[in-house]
Amino acid sequence: MNKTDSTYEERQEWRQRCILSNDSFMMGLPKIELHVHIEGTMSADLRWRLSVRNGISLTAGSDKTPLSSLEEVREAYKHIRGRIGAAAADAKTNMTFYEAYYGGFDLLQTEGDYYDLAMGYFERASQMQVRYCEPFFDPQGHTRRGIPSDVMMRGFKRAQDEAESRLKARTMIKSQWIMCILRDLSPESAMAQYEAMLLYKSMVVGIGLDSDEFQQPPSLFQAVFKRARADGFKLTTHCDFNQKNTHEHILQVAKSLGGNGAERIDHGMNAADHPELMQIIREKGIGMTICPCAYIRHTSEYEVFPRIRKLFDAGIQVTIASDDSAYMEDNWIFHNLYLVREKCEFTNGDLISLQRNAVSICWTDRETKIAILDELATFEKNGYSS
Repeated sequence: MNKTDSTYEERQEWRQRCILSNDSFMMGLPKIELHVHIEGTMSADLRWRLSVRNGISLTAGSDKTPLSSLEEVREAYKHIRGRIGAAAADAKTNMTFYEAYYGGFDLLQTEGDYYDLAMGYFERASQMQVRYCEPFFDPQGHTRRGIPSDVMMRGFKRAQDEAESRLKARTMIKSQWIMCILRDLSPESAMAQYEAMLLYKSMVVGIGLDSDEFQQPPSLFQAVFKRARADGFKLTTHCDFNQKNTHEHILQVAKSLGGNGAERIDHGMNAADHPELMQIIREKGIGMTICPCAYIRHTSEYEVFPRIRKLFDAGIQVTIASDDSAYMEDNWIFHNLYLVREKCEFTNGDLISLQRNAVSICWTDRETKIAILDELATFEKNGYSS
């Protein structure tokens, strides 16, 4: 196991090897995606199209270097630096993660823009044999810019409905949305946004918590999570890897968020450091969404993959997902699964188990779960688990 940080060049070499493998198992495996930020799926091509459509100039870095062509935008995407919550050393000329992520919000102006964003993800997910997904979205990042909630939600709904109908011939793809609270805004802002989103309860299955975790524990938002639980929503929360006080944050999510703990934890890999945390998570049946391609951009492989293996071997319902694919070196669920198979020494049977975990902890209806489990059983029976 490599104990040093991987370089960008090494990660790109690995990614190219992954793509060229033409791995029939990985390509054919029916997948469930439970941790993807829809705003983090904005491709360089879509970013350029939106900038032209809405007359918004694009720049990179604190020096505001102009991006004047699609080729320049594509090149800028190769140099997004900095971990979540930290600035990059070369941030004067290159976009940090947050600059790329929240800068993309500013380009979304119309219902059609939101449709294009969501449909782009659904198209990509369908190509990777994703059967069901629960994308996150950050409404406060849009409404605080003056975008009406209805503009955003109509665009998302149109894409959601079209994906389920038009892409059905290729592969079943169903979805539900998770509304995330921005933890670097106030609890009062969170409650106001939550109440506004109740109009769209038929689209939204769960409430989450994301953005910069530093000194923003889940307990700050207990009131809105208790309200959401009472209103029938499922609960999940980001507990970022190696963040300050992360073990305490994981404990809050597992034991007390919303009254008696959340149904899922996003990231939360530091739970592997403490047997008592793993025991709580396992005994309560809490699911965990893990995004390894995100972690190895700023953490050594030695810190990442033994923890994933430990959580899986402990019987915790771990699942693998993609996070903010467009801003994380264009790594999607396919690449993340390929990575853990290699680095965690997972068998193909283990990867099928990861998908069964995802079915178990996802929030879709029983009929959809049975259909996916039946497909996985057929896939396994045909000899793909060797």
